[in-house]
Amino acid sequence: MSLPKVYVGFAIWEAGLAVLRGNADFEVWEGEGTPPKDILFKKLADAEGFLVGNIKVDEELLSAAPKLKVVSNFGVGYDNIDVKAASRRGVCVTNTPGVLTEATADLSFSLVLASARRLMEANAFLRSGEWNIWNPEMMVGVDVFGATIGIVGLGQIGQAVARRARGFSMNILYSGNSRKPEAEAEFGAKYVALDELLRESDFVSLHCPLNEKTRELIGERELKSMKKTAILINAARGAVVDQKALFKACSEKWILGAGLDVFEKEPVPLDEPLLNLKNVTTLPHIGSASRASRDGMASCAASNLVFALQGRRPQNLLNPEVWKG
Repeated sequence: MSLPKVYVGFAIWEAGLAVLRGNADFEVWEGEGTPPKDILFKKLADAEGFLVGNIKVDEELLSAAPKLKVVSNFGVGYDNIDVKAASRRGVCVTNTPGVLTEATADLSFSLVLASARRLMEANAFLRSGEWNIWNPEMMVGVDVFGATIGIVGLGQIGQAVARRARGFSMNILYSGNSRKPEAEAEFGAKYVALDELLRESDFVSLHCPLNEKTRELIGERELKSMKKTAILINAARGAVVDQKALFKACSEKWILGAGLDVFEKEPVPLDEPLLNLKNVTTLPHIGSASRASRDGMASCAASNLVFALQGRRPQNLLNPEVWKG
């Protein structure tokens, strides 16, 4: 009996390959970045499964893959995939929540600390040779301990950030589509409207998915409503924030600064104005970049794909309406 054909659009870790072996006839793209469109479409022509990283899965791609049964996304965010288009074709779409929660929360809180204490700026100052004498005004930042953090989106990652914030005796506010009574009890968190969260928070940490409602959720109006001493943290998706408005906010000192792991366009162009601001801490989308997390993502993504191809419902199915197993 022949195995289902699968194409892996990036160099997946061994933990994922181990799941695929014996369960799929698979091929892995081993070049730099993502495969060129002509190669990708050729490989997908007879593929039943597609394991994808940051490749855009739209109508054009789906049309080039008529035998496709499942698109397995390597990551929890899936704004790169047109789920509605996949559903119309009966294609399952899955993602990898849970396995990257703690790593992403660690990174998010690292941005809180690094931005508050100006760590990247201080490192550059030291390496430049400008540090020739100590003075009480040198690299003064703001306190994290006891401050108020506003978490936008109290899902798994948002709650993990709240646990870390609680360890710093922070006052926790949160906003989102619904209240989380259990989380309120565990963290002492208070559910408020987004406008109140922005007004009252010393740190605003974004952990909502990117969709039609959250695209540019934080724009000029929202940034102007924040405290002048506040810091915005984004480890969700770049497009949740209006990047041009954020540049104005940080350069004109509407807010104290920002910590960013994500951008509207990635890799971020080197002429992006935010990269030139000393009060903006920037990272190259490394929220899930720990060995344990990436192993878990690879294994989860491969398992989702294998389950779907074997007629077993994947644990992380994003469009359950297509499931007929």
